[in-house]
Amino acid sequence: MFAVRAILLALVVWTAAWPAVAQTSTATLSADIRPLAKLTLSTSSVSFPDADPDIVAQVPALGGPITIIAKSRATAGAQVVLTVASSDNLRSGVQVITASAITWTATGAGFVSGALSATTPVMVGQWTGSGTYAGTQQLLFRNLWSYATGTYTASLVYTLTAP
Repeated sequence: MFAVRAILLALVVWTAAWPAVAQTSTATLSADIRPLAKLTLSTSSVSFPDADPDIVAQVPALGGPITIIAKSRATAGAQVVLTVASSDNLRSGVQVITASAITWTATGAGFVSGALSATTPVMVGQWTGSGTYAGTQQLLFRNLWSYATGTYTASLVYTLTAP
């Protein structure tokens, strides 16, 4: 029995004395990150109450400011731009109020105040590179006695571009 133990011990010591064999290999990791933009508005409908033009020259939208969250993955150093355009002037049948009667004030880094246009997209915000940008846009309606009565409508198209 002693001889068997001695042989086993010798085998263990002899096996441990041999260096371990190792082999290495290289793998390439690739992640494809492309430009991406995501825009979230707190509401998809804006309305203005009727008001006396002598008392309220600029009527704020019901419901308060629109909260805007713009997320972008962009090329390093590229300008990320948020614009808004009106589909047309505000219309009620044949009656028209120019889109520029809608203005806004903005809060949040990179967000800017402006006036709506029926012909050209207008900047709402601009940033450099990738990130998440949050702000508000308080829409205001220029209230004049000269407007004909009616319910005026137009569509707003917000566009977030991340090159």
